[in-house]
Amino acid sequence: MNIRKRLAATAVTAALAGAGLVGTASTASAATCYGSAHSYTKPEGYVWNPGTAGKYYTTTSNCADINIKTTRSVKVTACFYPTNADPFCAAGGYKTTTAGVWKVLATDVKDGTKFKFMFYSPTASSGVWAA
Repeated sequence: MNIRKRLAATAVTAALAGAGLVGTASTASAATCYGSAHSYTKPEGYVWNPGTAGKYYTTTSNCADINIKTTRSVKVTACFYPTNADPFCAAGGYKTTTAGVWKVLATDVKDGTKFKFMFYSPTASSGVWAA
């Protein structure tokens, strides 16, 4: 590629980036985060997932937040289980999801944090989560 074509390509890319039309690091981060998603299934009659005592999900370096994508609209929150403190749930309480759309339940969560989902209703639920 000659120098004029390279300069033109660079100028076009810069213009598109300035207009917000080219992906940014946050887009790449979201792709990495959601690409590491795990499925979940919560049976009828339970509000916690995972429902087994002593079982938790754990956040990773793939995501800064705790995200969930449900197969139907539900109210859900994330509750944390620190090693040397009492459990607590995310600020803001329950959040309502939209089927098939990612929902952030907690932001800026430390890697290695243990958590569970607490659903408002004991009806069955399934989907994916990323954290």
